[in-house]
Amino acid sequence: MTYARIYEAGKKELEEAGVREAALDARLLLEFVCGTKRHDLLAHGDRPVEREKEERYRELLARRAKRIPLQHLTGVQEFMGLEFQVGPEALIPRQDTEILVEEVMRELHDGFRILDLCTGSGCILLSLLHYSNGCEGVGTDLSPRALELARANARALGEEAAVFVESDLFGKVEGKYEIIVSNPPYIRTEVIASLEEEVRLHEPMMALDGREDGLFFYREIVRRSPDYLCGGGRLYLEIGYDQKEEVTALMREAGFEEVTAVKDYAGKDRVVYGILPSLRNGDSL
Repeated sequence: MTYARIYEAGKKELEEAGVREAALDARLLLEFVCGTKRHDLLAHGDRPVEREKEERYRELLARRAKRIPLQHLTGVQEFMGLEFQVGPEALIPRQDTEILVEEVMRELHDGFRILDLCTGSGCILLSLLHYSNGCEGVGTDLSPRALELARANARALGEEAAVFVESDLFGKVEGKYEIIVSNPPYIRTEVIASLEEEVRLHEPMMALDGREDGLFFYREIVRRSPDYLCGGGRLYLEIGYDQKEEVTALMREAGFEEVTAVKDYAGKDRVVYGILPSLRNGDSL
């Protein structure tokens, strides 16, 4: 079968299965199997596909039709221009989270220490280290499997300044940091059942469930962050689209100043950050 015909068959199969971006996923899976690029579909659509690759493609299509995430099939996801290994151990890095990294980078100076809570795949911390000089960081997570994935990503990217620790938020954290950043679980428990199958069936529940009102981890992080931030240090949090007011209030009540909310590419509130006054901890950057 030719490249173009097998792609059309793949797209139809995913459409019939109700996959939202059937055309895109069918193309990306075919490129993954054949080692081709986007333009090959137009330029070389009449090229025959080897039987072995056709069979592999059909196998992956069948799994995608069962709503297994595309990234779990290919094993990788691009984030901040870097390639990260992904799997069911941790949340798949999402474009919205790039907003969080970009906001941190605006104030990230050489030599800073960074603490990344609920690190998952390590994509936030490793991106920050990759695009800075002389920084070092600690990523914490409760999941040993997620930490194994984060360490594998650190090795692949050559980021030796990252240390990953199994810890319940700050439980095993020592020292102080100029930057604390987190994309914590923030989905209300009652909402999880309504999420797409790709998320609720294949992403780790521990990384999704923000408890009854979705704010449990924000309360803990905001309350305890001042003990681990240098004076003048900054706390950055990714939030759900409807959580700006609550998280902003938590940070202001905890003494953070210049608390600011940032929207994502879709115009939804996505990040809240603030500065810990220097006088509070008696030190400064």
